Amino acid sequence: MLLESDALAAPRSGVAVQSLDDRERYSRQMLFPGIGQAGQARLSAGRVAVVGVGATGAATAGLLARAGVGQLTLVDRDFVEPSNLQRQTLFDEADALEALPKAEAARRQLARINSSVRVVAYIADLVPGNIEALLAESDLLLDCTDNFETRYLLNDYAVVSGKPWIYAAAVGAFAATMNILPRGAALRGEATACLACIFPSMPSGNVETCDTAGILSTAVNYAASLQVTEALKYLTGQAQLMRRTLISADLWSGERSEIATGKPRADCEVCGGRIFRALSGEGRPHITLCGRNSVQIHEHHRPVDLLELRERLSKLGTVRSNGMLLRFERSPHTITVFPDGRALVQGTTDIGLARSLYARFIGS
Repeated sequence: MLLESDALAAPRSGVAVQSLDDRERYSRQMLFPGIGQAGQARLSAGRVAVVGVGATGAATAGLLARAGVGQLTLVDRDFVEPSNLQRQTLFDEADALEALPKAEAARRQLARINSSVRVVAYIADLVPGNIEALLAESDLLLDCTDNFETRYLLNDYAVVSGKPWIYAAAVGAFAATMNILPRGAALRGEATACLACIFPSMPSGNVETCDTAGILSTAVNYAASLQVTEALKYLTGQAQLMRRTLISADLWSGERSEIATGKPRADCEVCGGRIFRALSGEGRPHITLCGRNSVQIHEHHRPVDLLELRERLSKLGTVRSNGMLLRFERSPHTITVFPDGRALVQGTTDIGLARSLYARFIGS
């Protein structure tokens, strides 16, 4: 589902919208020698995709909008919940009460922050079948996701298309970022290692998430600040200044480490062997666990009539709908359905049960 900002966002009640002078808006940023007037002009022509608009993505998108990046493409599959408000800076209580899709809630808030920035929002799960359509317009890709499945997909697409991307992660008090500058990108200097050079295979076993280890908002903002600073270097034509290390830090213990990423690994399957398993969809499941005791079902690529579904399900449980999603509550489960047929089934991690609930209430 695509949503796009107008030239001016709808104002809050009783607040008049006036055009602002960009010279004044960005005056302090242009005083910084690394940006200047020329750099600001380049930022206004920049096109950046933010994949995942949760904690890191919200902070990253907000910083980019305030910096004056010309176009932001937001991609997110989720909706706002009360537990998000502790750290996800673009959302408020009204968004959580309405269960707004994160991409749309972020689009609305970014339009209020800087109406001169074009914001394109996709309420979608990034998959091999839609990645080209969603990201083709962007010059730079920013990873703000919470899973390695999507990161390996981004890595494959970046290597194929020659687009740079920046990995970022935050969990607990830990934060990490890494710049990936593939061959073919408009860069001064040699290509860096790609994600598969550093992590040849997806992490296995128990991988900590914010649902299991918690998260500090300070770790989120630390990761976002590092990521956006590197993005500003690239967008202003200074890719040679971009860091060529994987940097990680534990803000609570003070521990910090860096791993050199300046050169691709000679035997890398992706950037060396040009084998793109993630992009081809090899081994990709159609039903996945997605944290917070829930399962995502995205095997049904067919439109769903939310109005008809609301009428049908209202006889069987509690239904809420905002035109962009429908939430059906029948204790102990909640099913959130999107117009493209994708659904989040909360209250279970049993994939078989989730599939059964989907078939029973939504249809097979």
